[in-house]
Amino acid sequence: MIQFLALVRRDLLIFFGNRKAVMVSIVVPIVLASFFGYLFGGRRGEAATSKVSLLAIDQDGSDISRGLIAQLATESTLSIKPESLETARELVRKGKATAALVIPKDFGRDAGQALFGSSAKPEIEVLYDPSHNVEVSMVKGLLSGAVMQTVSKEMFSGPAGREMVNDSIARLIDDSQMPAEDRRALRNLLGGVRDWNERLQSPQNGASQQRLSGGLRMPYSTREEAITSGRNIEYNGYAHSFAGMGVQFILFMGLDVGIALLTLRQTGLWQRLRAAPLSRTMLLGSRTLSAALIAGLILFVLFAFARLVFGVHVRGSLPGLIGVCAAFSLMTAAFGLMIAALGETVDTTRGYSIMATLFMVMLGGAWVPTFVFPAWLQKAAMFVPTRWAIEGMDGMTWRGLGLSSALAPIGVLMLFTLLFGIIAVLRFRWHVD
Repeated sequence: MIQFLALVRRDLLIFFGNRKAVMVSIVVPIVLASFFGYLFGGRRGEAATSKVSLLAIDQDGSDISRGLIAQLATESTLSIKPESLETARELVRKGKATAALVIPKDFGRDAGQALFGSSAKPEIEVLYDPSHNVEVSMVKGLLSGAVMQTVSKEMFSGPAGREMVNDSIARLIDDSQMPAEDRRALRNLLGGVRDWNERLQSPQNGASQQRLSGGLRMPYSTREEAITSGRNIEYNGYAHSFAGMGVQFILFMGLDVGIALLTLRQTGLWQRLRAAPLSRTMLLGSRTLSAALIAGLILFVLFAFARLVFGVHVRGSLPGLIGVCAAFSLMTAAFGLMIAALGETVDTTRGYSIMATLFMVMLGGAWVPTFVFPAWLQKAAMFVPTRWAIEGMDGMTWRGLGLSSALAPIGVLMLFTLLFGIIAVLRFRWHVD
């Protein structure tokens, strides 16, 4: 036992004696986690996002097209400005603008006629940067509401609307393709719109005009409630960010453990240690424990920093969080041993192990939320240990889940620890062939 602890102590002294290793393992994930936590909402869950840059090309010049641009300009998430078509295309192509709206000639007239009749709908062309699909979807949603409000405003209370209604009523008389009953019903509807429009223009109805001159609006509103660990407890994005960055850099630390073992094997040191009265289990076990202790210490420092600086609380089970961190630390140590067992040379092993580590980090949701993955990839990610580690840490911090919710992540991580450990013991070679 004394020999075992001496080996563990030696590994810890080597790690903390290398200031660069300590800096990379602790300071760098703190900086990155703080940055990503701020981007993804910080303490209140409100991401510090900039406005979407939107260009408007008005080829119509009607009251409706001008009103549409003015309505979009009132949206807090958009930054809209007029531009020519050629310039707009170039700005979007260069990434200087997210999207551009091309309002075609006669848009106001055609949109008004399409609102009450079977006329063809005018098309607004959307030129967009394909790397901003999410923002473009938001722009299209805002555009739908703005068009509806602007067109209905003009049709019910504007001079162009009166002309369109009169013209539509006149054309219904000659429309032989529409059944007589449908023509009569539509004529009554348009007649009612004309009478209402004229009533709004009467001086005696100023109050009504003020109430209805804004056009048709969405007939509902929403009330959002973020479901966290309890009522009136705000989401803290730093909790997830520190969990993700901690998992990433601890995995890289485990990779370094494996590379270091390969280096020792190539120099023949492991063979000399094997000649001493030390069993394989003692040598590999001491390496596993020292790596797990270092990983656990890194996680402790990260979450302590997040608690003191960014107010990250353990809203759920503290023993559950400790259990998830301990299980992940052991899994990382076993992962490093497996890398050493399967590796041939240092250079070759470093290449494929870095790739494997990055895939585990990505699929675990450390970089981007897993809900953006395709359905098949979300299912495949369930077989990646990092997914369970991050979800376990999230559950014990901002989600406020109990100890029972930590049992599944702990169990899965321990199964991976056992799997990696068995492979390492069976495949580990003490000397270079």
